[in-house]
Amino acid sequence: MARFHRFGVLLAALLLSAGVYAGDVQVEGAWARATVPGQDMAMVYMSITSTQNATIVGVSSKVSRTAEMHTMEHKGGMMKMYEVKSISLPANERMDMSMHGYHLELAGLKAPLKAGETVPLTLNIEMADKRMVKVDVQAEIKPLVNTPSQK
Repeated sequence: MARFHRFGVLLAALLLSAGVYAGDVQVEGAWARATVPGQDMAMVYMSITSTQNATIVGVSSKVSRTAEMHTMEHKGGMMKMYEVKSISLPANERMDMSMHGYHLELAGLKAPLKAGETVPLTLNIEMADKRMVKVDVQAEIKPLVNTPSQK
């Protein structure tokens, strides 16, 4: 029986680490950090590759009241974060959100995000040919990282 349990855990880990494909779009490595009770927002990161020019035009999740696309930039000696209405995906270029200053923000979480679970997301992507593609993603919830002030 334990052998089947280990196999199931291994299979689940492989499925979570595998990329999600939807037509011309591949999403890999979607993740967010676990949250603590009372924390009502979380950021989600992932890498996306499209075989043709495309644009992420919306995002949603059933675990939060709202889901938005955000970017960050350094201005006037401070890091500023703001919502964007779209994120461009150049053809055949891997766009790693964390490396390009983007993230998805889930606000109004309905429950804390727990390490080891997943968060369902739907990306709405407009392809170069104007076709709309919905990509369903399961973002892995990673454990909180202790900082020196938390010890």
